[in-house]
Amino acid sequence: MNALDATSTRPYLIRALYEWCTDNGLTPYVAVAVDETVQVPREYVKNNEIVLNISFDATSSLKLGNDFIEFKARFAGSAREIMVPISRVIAIYARENGQGMAFPLVTPGVPYSQPEADADGSGELDEPASALSAEDEKLSAGPEIKIVQLVPANNAASDRDDDTDPPEPPKPQQGKRPSLKRVK
Repeated sequence: MNALDATSTRPYLIRALYEWCTDNGLTPYVAVAVDETVQVPREYVKNNEIVLNISFDATSSLKLGNDFIEFKARFAGSAREIMVPISRVIAIYARENGQGMAFPLVTPGVPYSQPEADADGSGELDEPASALSAEDEKLSAGPEIKIVQLVPANNAASDRDDDTDPPEPPKPQQGKRPSLKRVK
């Protein structure tokens, strides 16, 4: 079996990072590029993307397969079946610290190919055997891979230089004992 016939590493990396998050007490989130193949509540989709909490506490029947991520989750109190093709996952990261991994979006029909090294072992890349037009080269080029550090939105306040303390919580009324009210 050669490298081109091997299965994608994406589902294995997603499972590994999910396990790392749970082992360290972190909350795993997946960012998903939404299209017609993704089964998610559309009312929560923004800019054709959705971020899903896939922690044990937020899901039931979670299956991190080689082709799909499937689970049941509640959105605004109603249970929903979620199914995300692995190719539509664009990142998995920990909510608390933003550590994780981003993936290039796979475009169907566009082959990903990497040039092979020169046969003489010089490390220089061979020229293609047949000349391609500039447009053909753009179409056959693989996705650009970028390494990014995902940072949760709630850390924006820590980037400011002002030294303001958070407001004091309200003080309980003196003389009154706190009590719980039973609601049926």
